[in-house]
Amino acid sequence: MRGPADDTHPEAERVLIALLREAPPWRKFELMMGLNQWVRALAMNGLRQRHPEAGEAELRRRLAGLLYGEELAEKAYGPLLPPDDGDE
Repeated sequence: MRGPADDTHPEAERVLIALLREAPPWRKFELMMGLNQWVRALAMNGLRQRHPEAGEAELRRRLAGLLYGEELAEKAYGPLLPPDDGDE
């Protein structure tokens, strides 16, 4: 078992690792920020698919629950409100 880059040729993986080791700290930070944005966008897309009726505020609250855990998300953003079924 090789690891997370099983679909990458070993020489290409070696070159990538060498480049990452040689990269200045600002470039590593830039790469990590881009990855974080990508993961958040994927998570939001998944939430939109699972909760098509939810507004942006609810989606942001659900994202906070995924990223930080429900306990902290509730303390910071409040509880998830039950859906409004319009029967009142």
